[in-house]
Amino acid sequence: MNQWPDGWTNSSGDRHGRGSGAPEPDPTRAMPHTQRPGIPPQSRGDVRGQGAGYGNPSPDSGYSPGQVYGRGAADPHGGPPGPPGPHDEPRPRPNWGRRIKWGLLTLVVVMLVWSVGTYLWADSKLRNEVDLSIVQDRPESGDGTNYLIVGSDSREGMTKEEKQELNAGGPKEGARTDSIMILHVGDNGNTMISLPRDSWVEIPAFTGSESGEKYPAQGKHTKINATYAQDGAPLLVRTVEHNTGLRIDHYAEIGFGGFAKIVDAVGGVEMNIPRDIKDEKSGADFKKGTQTLDGKQALSFVRTRYALPGSDLDRTKNQQKFLSALANQVATPTTVLNPFRLYPTMGAGLDTLIVDKDMSLWNVASMFWAMKGVSGGDGKSMNMPLSAQGGPQGSLQWDKPKVKQLVDQLNNGEKVTVTSDR
Repeated sequence: MNQWPDGWTNSSGDRHGRGSGAPEPDPTRAMPHTQRPGIPPQSRGDVRGQGAGYGNPSPDSGYSPGQVYGRGAADPHGGPPGPPGPHDEPRPRPNWGRRIKWGLLTLVVVMLVWSVGTYLWADSKLRNEVDLSIVQDRPESGDGTNYLIVGSDSREGMTKEEKQELNAGGPKEGARTDSIMILHVGDNGNTMISLPRDSWVEIPAFTGSESGEKYPAQGKHTKINATYAQDGAPLLVRTVEHNTGLRIDHYAEIGFGGFAKIVDAVGGVEMNIPRDIKDEKSGADFKKGTQTLDGKQALSFVRTRYALPGSDLDRTKNQQKFLSALANQVATPTTVLNPFRLYPTMGAGLDTLIVDKDMSLWNVASMFWAMKGVSGGDGKSMNMPLSAQGGPQGSLQWDKPKVKQLVDQLNNGEKVTVTSDR
């Protein structure tokens, strides 16, 4: 059966490819389409990437005319496809430099916010209660900064159970000082000087801390720790300045309970105890050797007096050693960078640390760092130079020429060469 258009012949009048001889063009004839079984028929132009018909995309195909899936627009002249389409573009590599920069910036901001928040919190807890402006006839300021550090036997804030636990006894009328130290912070090293509580000193003219009344000098002498019991911190500062000629810039005091809490908050303090100690009054019971003292043990150690051969003088040396070790423990990265240890330590210390009205947190930090430096060998610790001749009522007399030389060296920023023979 002949399926070719009319007018086809194989005679000499061959009209192959010319259509019929009719004056009008031949109508379009559909060619039979061969197709694999099971596949639905498709239009000639329904090619993936071209839509229905030649170059006419179907409305919902999602492809533009002449575009093959995954490639750019086709060249109308049959050339190769254009540049890769968006689906073929590789994922950009992460910009690690940018990420690190923003990570560091975020860390700095977080640390800054944390530091400011910690400072404001700690500053609100600082007890600026001692008014040194009422201290009269003060010496001129010298080189460096002088702190008067006092450990009192105050039971303030302690419960009955805590007093029994710490072997602190009952409340006392007129709390006294268990330890008195001058800490000098200067360019030529730090110096820690203990003032034995039995030092015999003159009480100068002073102004009452509460009454504001003027008390004239009467030439009266007493043990230095009694001045604190008489009129508190201002009279103690006034007495130290009068008898040494050294101006006290800042005052810091801590009681029994606060001292023990600080030690416990830092996880205890390691000490090398040179000899066996047993003292029923302080509760001390130690064997010779290196050991970690908790709050209760630390308090009994610094209070021990009667079990030591040198009595009060040996006790002051133990107090210096322990306070330096405590400051060293507080200033370690394991405490400063660990909020679970830093905040309890600061809370315990600031709740019970009484300072003068002009003392800032910066001064408190400077004081602790200086104490840490003394324990690390960057400074000197000593007792106030004492005379070989004792005073009345079992008191201790200062060696006045040596005291003057010591004070001159501190005021002039010179290296301390004065020693204490006892």
